[in-house]
Amino acid sequence: MTASLREANGRLIADLKARGIEKQAARAGMVAPHFALPGATGRTVSLAEALACGPVVLSFYRGRWCPYCCAELRALQFVLPQLKALGASLIAVSPELPDNSLSPLEKTVLDYSIVSDLGLAVARAYGLVFRLPGDLREALLDVGLDLAKHNGDQGWELPIPATYVIAQSGLIRLAFVDADFTQRFEPQEIVTLLGERPGPMH
Repeated sequence: MTASLREANGRLIADLKARGIEKQAARAGMVAPHFALPGATGRTVSLAEALACGPVVLSFYRGRWCPYCCAELRALQFVLPQLKALGASLIAVSPELPDNSLSPLEKTVLDYSIVSDLGLAVARAYGLVFRLPGDLREALLDVGLDLAKHNGDQGWELPIPATYVIAQSGLIRLAFVDADFTQRFEPQEIVTLLGERPGPMH
């Protein structure tokens, strides 16, 4: 990461926290907004269909270009057998075009749904969307990342990375939202939460 990119990211994180953007996001106890989005493998993924089979872990991430997001996707893959054993499914959401959301290798390694939220309509429904400031856009372009082209959207917007655990009833049991994109929810804690299985929420 270049110095200018690091500094621009630091200013953005401070600004988002000062604005209290995390408080605008969907939180525990709310009904999760439903969606049906195209998957990286061509199949449409519906939250309603997933919930019909059990609870859902929903992860919003910035894109495959983000090393922190890639690390989180790998960590979620690691606990996926435990999630499945608890009857849960996993859906990861990014604003990337379907062709950009997974590499050929990742399509064979990651064993859960990766979907494209083009235009960030779903992330917006969860209250996660922010617009990148000019200095950060320039810093990203300087390292060869044109998000407008990568996401097929001229808005230069991204979601705050967020993790939701949604009960089969559709209620959000857990919401982890942090404007600091380097901070992610520990996947093993998701397993622990699902293992508790409180009756009214399922």
